Amino acid sequence: MNYTTSFRIFFSFTLVITLLLYPLGNTAWAAPTSDPALSTAERSEQKILPSIEIEPVSSKKENNYPIVLVHGFVGFDELLGIEYWGGLTDYERDLRKRGHEVYTAEIGPVTSNWDRAAELYAQIKGGTVDYGKAHAAQHGHHRFGRSYSGLYPAWGDIDPETGSINKIHLIGHSMGGQTIRTLIQLLENGHENESASTSGGDLSPLFDSTPQPWVHGVVTISSPHDGTTFTGFVDEVLPQAQKLLAGFGTLTGGKKKAELDLQLDQWGLKRERGESFHDYIQRAKKSKVWKTSDQSKWDLSPNGAKELNQWVNASPNVYYFSIANEQTRSSLFNRKQRPELLMNPLFYAGSIHMGRYRGNENGITINADWWQNDGIVNTNSMDGPTIGSNDQIVHYDGTPQRGKWNYMGKMKSFDHFDIVGAGVRDLRSWYRDLATMLSSLPE
Repeated sequence: MNYTTSFRIFFSFTLVITLLLYPLGNTAWAAPTSDPALSTAERSEQKILPSIEIEPVSSKKENNYPIVLVHGFVGFDELLGIEYWGGLTDYERDLRKRGHEVYTAEIGPVTSNWDRAAELYAQIKGGTVDYGKAHAAQHGHHRFGRSYSGLYPAWGDIDPETGSINKIHLIGHSMGGQTIRTLIQLLENGHENESASTSGGDLSPLFDSTPQPWVHGVVTISSPHDGTTFTGFVDEVLPQAQKLLAGFGTLTGGKKKAELDLQLDQWGLKRERGESFHDYIQRAKKSKVWKTSDQSKWDLSPNGAKELNQWVNASPNVYYFSIANEQTRSSLFNRKQRPELLMNPLFYAGSIHMGRYRGNENGITINADWWQNDGIVNTNSMDGPTIGSNDQIVHYDGTPQRGKWNYMGKMKSFDHFDIVGAGVRDLRSWYRDLATMLSSLPE
């Protein structure tokens, strides 16, 4: 039995023990509380505060642009009463109460960044998803997807009162950060393959070469800009998604199963009326999508991220901010990283694998610099794209620079779910500060 196989067995064992014994249903996604019934570990976790303080750029509000939240791999808006952004505490609603216009996108949880960007565009602006004639032909799926009324249909229009473009801010978690970058690249530059293969009247505005500087500020959180070595630990995407969904299913005390909409319509994989979720997943497993590069596992791998980085560049019109996080510690005897005690047990085995893995992946050297992680993503991948990229990363000093990655630092002892509020920690105030910072960005 080789190293990787043994770790996968350990992961499955850990998952079973987690779901049977770990009290996820009562506390792991619970609303912030001072309930005396909380365990000592949970009380200790509540005391872990954000190690990054977010301050406004100026003392006054400089813009009123809406904020759109973009989830990552196996993400959603709301599932079984659980919010992706906030757990049982809805961050979108909380920010709206404080005067911010906020929307939550719900795009393909297991598809590629290109497809997710096309879906994000249609969801925000409104209309039918157009994946691109050339792209659809290349990968063998339908060109058009679902239709949406639009979260913010005025996006990109000229405000008659100010004479300025209606822009937005985007906050992305995990793969959501890659998707946001892809969206901006297409908005501002279009794509030559799509322009060459599609007649003018039939070309989606997303792929038109006419610059559309419709995004003002971006924040990526826990994003694998250079990929994650966790993908080497996962044989197939859907089984991994099922394991994560099983974790969400325990939040209802086992009364309901988490049935995620895979949004694979472009691959002819709509769930049939009366079809069980199990049968739907089994049918999806046989899809040809998993044999292509037009899916999440490739885009999240170091080589897939490199491929993305080579054509997706930071826009000089956008303020980019990146935030990293970790919840591992060094071994007493070497630099290998192990999960901290309070990391979600669902991530233990994958984190251990990432914390010691070495290799050369088609020219990309994976060494000890990659070992620190949050259970899903390597921390060194979160500050911005470097592999195959010409983007610049600068340490944020309070004065943001357009067109560069303003790296805000590392959230210490936060795992991949903690950082979006899916735990006993209360991050509402932190996200309020983040929204206030975005609204203070000058034109």
